[in-house]
Amino acid sequence: MTLSLHPPADGRGILTRLGDRLRRWRDGRIADPAFQAWAARNPLTRRVANRQAERLYDLVAGFTYSQTLLAVVQLDLLRKLAPGPMRAEELAAGTPLSPVAMTRLAQAAAALDLLTRRGGRYGIGPLGAALLGAPGVEDMIRHHPMFYRDLEDPVALLSAQHGSTELSRFWAYVAPGAGGVAAPEAAAYSRLMAASQAMVAAETLAVCPLKGVRHMVDVGGGEGAFLIAALQATPGLTGTVFDLPEVAARATVKLQHAGLSGRASAEGGSFLDGSLPQGGDAISLVRVLYDHDTEVVEAILAAVFAALPPGGRLILSEPMSGGAAPTRAGDVYFGLYTAAMTSGTPRAPETHRALLLAAGFADIRLCKARQGFITRVLTARRPG
Repeated sequence: MTLSLHPPADGRGILTRLGDRLRRWRDGRIADPAFQAWAARNPLTRRVANRQAERLYDLVAGFTYSQTLLAVVQLDLLRKLAPGPMRAEELAAGTPLSPVAMTRLAQAAAALDLLTRRGGRYGIGPLGAALLGAPGVEDMIRHHPMFYRDLEDPVALLSAQHGSTELSRFWAYVAPGAGGVAAPEAAAYSRLMAASQAMVAAETLAVCPLKGVRHMVDVGGGEGAFLIAALQATPGLTGTVFDLPEVAARATVKLQHAGLSGRASAEGGSFLDGSLPQGGDAISLVRVLYDHDTEVVEAILAAVFAALPPGGRLILSEPMSGGAAPTRAGDVYFGLYTAAMTSGTPRAPETHRALLLAAGFADIRLCKARQGFITRVLTARRPG
């Protein structure tokens, strides 16, 4: 018998093809109603079968969970319950809901652990308490109705047959050729970014401390939330926020209120013009690249490379795709969110690495994540 050293015609190895056949067999069994009924009865498979059925049900019903969460936030029920548990009639007071309707909502929220039922009264549940401790998440929940409307027809959205979307109008600065935005629009999206930036800053600085950095330029830094957190965590650090003029003006005020105007300033401009502030030995891009398509990302990285001195450091922090191991945060939430923005996409660390290498960067490292659903962090250096 002769063993061939050449791969099969379809380019796949024997083990890969065997694995494909086994998966097709498995999928066929799982899709068979008779097998499902047997697995649900069998003591050896019942637990797995029921768990899978419940996971599928959660996917089917998930939109009702999100809307229950939105109603709880819109009615501010968690803060209303802060003094202690209440009956549905008490919770309904001062809201548009009748006691009967409030009971319906409170029951739903208790099933989701946002509330908890204690006898005939409702109190704050474990997830509700966690939400109270993360005000930036509340702001995102209040922002979601426009995202829901864009997702009304997901196939049309993904096939780019939707026309203009609400999110693309809200995030107008990402549009090609957008050199600025009006002050009211800048205020709206700046507030939203700043609200959630605290969690991103905490995760970024936890996995990527700025030891040894003298001056950091935070490109696309919004109202300065990340730079403020970095300055407070890093004695001796100075910095510059760089963003659109309307946003930089808001950052100046925030730096003053934080008592940091002696260590940092804000500069107005557009990174799409290719020119960035000089003088930093580190540049941060926090939730910037995933907003933009590849050609814009390449231009941004080229501008960052040019602005850094030899040995200068790039800190990249943003939602990322899981690549070969897709994630709910990166590939589901931010994958669809950027589709609704009609600009950008979450990229896998490997994709970022290729873009950074093409821009001339070296020593590219993926920091170990604590809470990867919040952000992932890559660092790189300009050789020299």
